[in-house]
Amino acid sequence: MLKLDKDALKGSIPPLITPFKAGEVDTDAYARLVEFQIEGGSHGVLVNGTTSEPSSLTVDERNRLVDVAVEAAAGKIQVVVATGSQSLAETEALTRYAAGKSEVDALLIVTPYYSRPPQRGMVEYYRTLNATHDKPWMIYHIPGRAAVDVKVETAIEIDKVCPTFVGMKHASLDLGYVSDLFERIDEDLRVFVGLEELSFPMMAVGACGLMNAVGNLRPEPLAKMCEAVWAGDLFAARALHRQLFEINKAVFYDINPIPMKYMMKKLSILPDNEHRLPLMPATAELERRLDEVLAHTGLA
Repeated sequence: MLKLDKDALKGSIPPLITPFKAGEVDTDAYARLVEFQIEGGSHGVLVNGTTSEPSSLTVDERNRLVDVAVEAAAGKIQVVVATGSQSLAETEALTRYAAGKSEVDALLIVTPYYSRPPQRGMVEYYRTLNATHDKPWMIYHIPGRAAVDVKVETAIEIDKVCPTFVGMKHASLDLGYVSDLFERIDEDLRVFVGLEELSFPMMAVGACGLMNAVGNLRPEPLAKMCEAVWAGDLFAARALHRQLFEINKAVFYDINPIPMKYMMKKLSILPDNEHRLPLMPATAELERRLDEVLAHTGLA
């Protein structure tokens, strides 16, 4: 495992949505979203994560978002880029591009989805990709979407053969898995929370930060939760977790980022909640449910 400075690659790093305008990526709106995260106290931004609808974006569009993000961030916050896809060739192209940017702090590479590879296939997949770059990188572990689980033993093997491996975004309810990673690989492994409902619990057992979609809507409390945990104030962190819990649940009233984009539009963070097929904007019934959440939590 690549050793990082203790203050590197940690904190609240929300996966940004992709704004569309008349079917095209709205790069001006995207730059404003990066600025919104800086103003809200986020410690970084994640480009092209699941929340960005990456499977509906072309390679050129994903690379363009990397350019926009690093320019808008201007070195003020960390920039992590998700470069994975279902195809090794496409992942290599995305990885080489992002890794070639000095302003990019780290990469996040999802397990190859749809193909459901064997564990030995994932080891070789990541070894092959690591040979193409020298950036710190993490596995994006999201078995619910990718339909494949990275066993702890597989993560250990990946660590052995990948010189710049540093951690994982863990989007699973298995907290014991996280403790196993720390015990069997390294306690300095960077593990980011990928499911909103486990934000505080996973940080309490050692996660270094959050990569939560809800940060698109409310950056400040997520950043403050991280900082409270670092300061050892678990009561304050727990209070922030409870404050966010209703919004955290609302993010998944439908497929992410459908609820998120509607709420962002409602709060004037986003000009429109346009999606690309097969995703679609919120239904009228979902809008009513989300309006109730916004009103109840005092955001509307």
